[in-house]
Amino acid sequence: MVKSTRHAKYELYYHIVFMPKYRRSHLTGKTKERLETIFAEICEDKGLELAECEVMPDHVHLFIGSPPKNAPSLIVNWVKGISARKYNQRYDDRVKWTRSYYVGTAGSASKGAVEQYIAEQEGENA
Repeated sequence: MVKSTRHAKYELYYHIVFMPKYRRSHLTGKTKERLETIFAEICEDKGLELAECEVMPDHVHLFIGSPPKNAPSLIVNWVKGISARKYNQRYDDRVKWTRSYYVGTAGSASKGAVEQYIAEQEGENA
């Protein structure tokens, strides 16, 4: 869906993938549920659209819509930094992310394909 600001019309979505430090497979159960909640909170606070969120045991897929004023690197920094800080303040087990990440852009033509791919990931790794 095309959105707008006072001076721009846009439809920007970013597919973001990152993993925990040392690629440990511990993002399951309660940790997974807690992270999904925290990612939703961050997006709401920052005025982003969390179109899809899939927390896998050893990596995270997010599909986030954003106004053009936010650089993709800024969005990644928000999501990784704030989520680690909130999680570690709230819970005894710790979450640390690697410094690396993947980000790709998607418009309306490929938005459905990316959402379908992310949704299918859970079935393959169950």
